[in-house]
Amino acid sequence: MNLWQLMNRKEDSGIYQEKDGHLVRTLKVRDFLALGVGTIVSTSIFTLPGEVAALHTGPAVAISCVIASIVAGLVAFAYAEMAAAMPFAGSVYSWINVIFGEFWGWFSGWALLAEYLIGMAFISSGLSANLRALMAPLGWKLPASLANPLGVNGGLLDLVALLAILLAAFLVSFGVSKASRVENILVVVKVLAILLFVVVGLTVIKKANFIPFIPQYRATSHGPFGGWQGIYAGVSMIYISFLGFDTIASNSAEAVNPQKTMPRGIIGSLLIAVVLFVAVSLVLVGMVPYQQYLNSAEPVGYALRKTGFAHIATIVQSVAILGMFTALIGLCMASSRLVYSFGRDGMIPQKLGKLNNNHRPANSLWTVALIAIVISAFIPFSFLTQLVSAGTLIAFMFVSIGIYRLRPREGRDIADPAFKMPWYPVLPFLAFLGSFAVFWGLDLQAKKYMLIWSLIGIVIYFVYGIRHSAMNKNSKN
Repeated sequence: MNLWQLMNRKEDSGIYQEKDGHLVRTLKVRDFLALGVGTIVSTSIFTLPGEVAALHTGPAVAISCVIASIVAGLVAFAYAEMAAAMPFAGSVYSWINVIFGEFWGWFSGWALLAEYLIGMAFISSGLSANLRALMAPLGWKLPASLANPLGVNGGLLDLVALLAILLAAFLVSFGVSKASRVENILVVVKVLAILLFVVVGLTVIKKANFIPFIPQYRATSHGPFGGWQGIYAGVSMIYISFLGFDTIASNSAEAVNPQKTMPRGIIGSLLIAVVLFVAVSLVLVGMVPYQQYLNSAEPVGYALRKTGFAHIATIVQSVAILGMFTALIGLCMASSRLVYSFGRDGMIPQKLGKLNNNHRPANSLWTVALIAIVISAFIPFSFLTQLVSAGTLIAFMFVSIGIYRLRPREGRDIADPAFKMPWYPVLPFLAFLGSFAVFWGLDLQAKKYMLIWSLIGIVIYFVYGIRHSAMNKNSKN
């Protein structure tokens, strides 16, 4: 084979079915709903709506939420069909490997890994900041050296972030079924807290705060504000909030009856999240003039305190910390399964693709936990956070366009799924176009860092992966 043929060789779906057959299928629809909602409705629902309203949209932040959710929904349909047809660990990486080829699978999987690792670091650091702020009035305060990443305000490491990731990994190490039980309980508590905010906020909404609903466009130092330009900027910024549904797919090899479980979990969790996001966005801008949310790290708590509900603010912020932890569990599960699938195929050292005696990918789990700890506890990561959106959008584009390669093979060498993306061939193209439009709306920094991350992945593939690929052995047999 020449280099191009090696890059485009496709894995047999039956081999993945056999390799992942040792993973225990225990997850049901309710587990995937909790996993999806727990990951999607995390830090961002308590922060982003207020920030986007102040920077770009004004009261029209709800429109940005709806548009972002429509684009995410189109991609979710593609994910649901892929997961039902190919319920393998590693989700996008494994799917693209089967339908496009090895290099493209690695490239899309590597892009997705950026979301998972940096997402874990971002959420754990956010959890740390919120927990320390909540404890400060009680006189509990960590020294600066243990409260901040290396080089930030005299910090050496973020101890709380480190412990949060370790705890999440510890729970997942007992198996996804046990981790899901914890996740299910915490997600219910979190949703109740969000509903409490919405109900309380509705009692103090002022009509004047919604006028004008779409402010007149003007250029600012933060980018476009008002008009459809501001709404578009808001879509690219808030889209990060709807990325969690893809973490469900990484655990599809552990789903009970994935033909039905996966589509219901993916689409159902996104629908629940959309309703909650739109409700929070509308109530938030109705409670307090949106201009006051500029530079506010916790707009939900600010709005409650400003309108006389300080005790409710404490409750909601306390639960918000639990919400961040549920997202951490979800990302820990997804990233460990993705790295396991890399090792399973020899793209990275095969020890990371081994299962322990309990049929769990322990090596990959503790590896991703360690990397996330290094990022969150020691490295100032603020300049990398937009990689979360950029990396995932690349994966979304691959999955959307991949439906055109998947559909002709369904019922042949790939299982014929119970769920199929409606309005084929129109919707897959719209999902690709929507993802590309959101990616284009990201700032230049995000695209630049994504290029650097992609080049690192390409180097790893050509230096290690292409030489150690499991398909090298298969071709010799």
